[in-house]
Amino acid sequence: MKRNRQQQENIDSKTRMEEDRVLPPALKQLLEWDVLITKRFVSFMLNFVPFRSLRTHCKVLEYSCHGIAWLSGWLAFCWMIDKPSWYQMQVNLFIGLITDIVMVALIKAATRRRRPAVNDDPFCIGPDKFSFPSGHVSRGVFIVTFLTWLDPVSFLLWPPLLAWCVALCLSRLLLFRHHILDVLAGIAVGLFNAFLISLIWFDQESCIWLISYMTDEKISGPEYGV
Repeated sequence: MKRNRQQQENIDSKTRMEEDRVLPPALKQLLEWDVLITKRFVSFMLNFVPFRSLRTHCKVLEYSCHGIAWLSGWLAFCWMIDKPSWYQMQVNLFIGLITDIVMVALIKAATRRRRPAVNDDPFCIGPDKFSFPSGHVSRGVFIVTFLTWLDPVSFLLWPPLLAWCVALCLSRLLLFRHHILDVLAGIAVGLFNAFLISLIWFDQESCIWLISYMTDEKISGPEYGV
């Protein structure tokens, strides 16, 4: 009873905050349509046993594209793997992870759209209290686009990468973390971020300098050794 009361209070609080904001009628109607379509879509998907069982794996998908996990994990990967031919991939992907977090945080702070009312994740703090756009989706789309277009990996890895990205997008809806427009906006932000990184792409020499600046142990030889 106490938990249900708290959830209802959270829903009422979110509703009041949405009502306090003055939105253009067309935008308000679009958001209401988005909420309705999202509920119908998720309810329809949960009628199928495979998608109901997928919900048990949605948290794993959520953690697989968490911003902190990717930043810390990629830094550790850059530190441990001493392979000059990978320096461009390591540096440019890391820069893309940072720009993704910055863009998503700025958009969330500007739009301040609340997550679906049924979302009761106690770990939603700061910008993560807001749902537009989906940071997990934007990050996942950027990573997959980076590894299939900007710095392509083996073609054999493309199917699992794409499957992971599609499953990630669906998981954000099945977990009631986002509405459909949030996911679509996340896809757009991820693609834009990949385009942005393609414009500011760091060449091999710049990447070697950055890595040598971070640690002397990574670079050896007469040109870069110290």
